[in-house]
Amino acid sequence: MSLKIAQNQSGAVDPCQVLHISFTHDGSITRHDDKWPKTPATPDPPIDIPVLSKDVFINQSNNVWARIFLPRQALLEDNKLPLIVYFHGGAFIICSADMTAFHNFCLNMAVQVQAVVVSVEYRLAPEHRLPTAYDDAMEVLHWIKSTKEEWLTNFVDFSNCFLMGNSAGGNLAYHAGLRATAQVENLQPLKIRGLILHHPFFGGANSTDSELRLADKNPMYHRSVGELSWSLCLPLGADLDHEYCNPAVEGGPKVVLDQIKRLGWKVMMSACYGDAMIDRQIELVKIMEEKGVQVLSHIVEGGSHSMEIGDASKAMVLYSQIKDFIFSS
Repeated sequence: MSLKIAQNQSGAVDPCQVLHISFTHDGSITRHDDKWPKTPATPDPPIDIPVLSKDVFINQSNNVWARIFLPRQALLEDNKLPLIVYFHGGAFIICSADMTAFHNFCLNMAVQVQAVVVSVEYRLAPEHRLPTAYDDAMEVLHWIKSTKEEWLTNFVDFSNCFLMGNSAGGNLAYHAGLRATAQVENLQPLKIRGLILHHPFFGGANSTDSELRLADKNPMYHRSVGELSWSLCLPLGADLDHEYCNPAVEGGPKVVLDQIKRLGWKVMMSACYGDAMIDRQIELVKIMEEKGVQVLSHIVEGGSHSMEIGDASKAMVLYSQIKDFIFSS
C-alpha cells in the first residue's frame, strides 16, 4: 500500500504519522526510531538496581537476539525461577526489544514476578513479512532449550516456561504457542506451561462493534492504521481474514487448540474495553473455552491499548496477575 493510498483511506488520520514511518521511492519504509528512546542492557549495574540485563545473539546473520533480565536476588538463592519468553509490540513493523518502554516493562516484571525474562528481538515487516517473526520465535525457543548461557542454565526452571507478548507480540506468542504444540518433544527440556496474551493484536476483513465505536477516540484505533499495518506484515496477496490476522477464521489455527487443551496449557488474556480490538480478544477467549482450554481473563473497564507499557501503576496490577497465573500453574 502506498503512502498516497494510506492517506486517502485515512481521512483526517495519517497512519504513517501514527506509526512514525514514511515510505521511500522503492516502496520500503523508514522507521523514525528517534520517537522511541532506547536503553542499553546493564549486565553489571550498581548494587541498588534489582535486575541485571544483557543481550545475547541467537542468529547473528538474521539479527535475531534477546535481552535477558535476571533478578539480582536469584544470585543469592538456590531456587530456580520461571521463564517468561517475551515478544514486544509494534504491529510487526516497528519497535524493538531495547526500546526504553519495553526494557523498563520487562525489568520491572522480572523483579515483581520473580522470573527470568527473555525479551526477543525478531525481524520486522515489510522487509520480513509473516511468518518470519513466528519462525524467529521458534528459533529462540530451540536456542533456549540447548543454550549454554549461564544466566539461563544456572537460574531458570526449564520446566516452567510461559510465552508472553504485548499487542503484535501477543499475536506472536499465540502463534508461536500453536507451533510449539507440534514440537513438544523437540523442545525438551524446555516445557511450556501457558500463554500470556497482553492486549493481543488481531484484525479481520469486517469491522467489529468495538472497532467502529472506538475508531474516532484515538488515532491509533483508526481502521486505516490497522489496514496499513496488516498490509505491510501479512504475506503478499493476503487479506485481513488470513489466519495470522483473524484467529476466528474457519480452517485457521483454532483447530490446533485441541492440542493446547491436551497439553494442559493455561492461557491468560489481559485486555480492556477501551481497546478497539477487545471484541476480537473476547472472541478468541470464547473459541479457546469452547475447545476446553483453561483461560483466565482479566478485562477492565475503559483503558487503552497497551496501557500498562507506559503506566507504572497499571503495570503493577498486571505483574501481580501474571505472578498469580504463573505460580498457580
